[in-house]
Amino acid sequence: MYKKAEITKTKKDFWTAFGQYMKPVPSAEGGRVNWQNYKTHVPQVFFRMEAERGFASIGIEINFKDIELQELVFEQFETFKKLLHGTLGEEWCWQLLAYDDYGKATSKIEKRLDGVSVMNQDDWPAIISFLKPRIIALDEFWSNVKPAFEDFL
Repeated sequence: MYKKAEITKTKKDFWTAFGQYMKPVPSAEGGRVNWQNYKTHVPQVFFRMEAERGFASIGIEINFKDIELQELVFEQFETFKKLLHGTLGEEWCWQLLAYDDYGKATSKIEKRLDGVSVMNQDDWPAIISFLKPRIIALDEFWSNVKPAFEDFL
């Protein structure tokens, strides 16, 4: 069993290592990007990466207070599904409505890697190898489709 402070420190160390590993990688448009805190610049649309005990995940999250608007944005992503999967080189899981621990509805498009733990440094290379190509591919995808989402600003 891990103490909360140990979990917090280990996660911080992981994300610092990930950030250093990704620092020299330019965005699809050639600029610098903070990969671990990727900004879509479209409110309520986020690229999320998680490294937890038991899994790692990466995905797109859509969080609007107005559920109808959230569904509309999700449907907009669906129009680009073939392009997204082509850019990623794989299919991801699409959930129109997923509920978090607090009952808040979120729409998600994500991929998970089970059987790894951020608490085990021996798993860090596998987690980084899972996240790196996918966040780079998401950035490439986003550079092509972002204008279609700017109407939701």
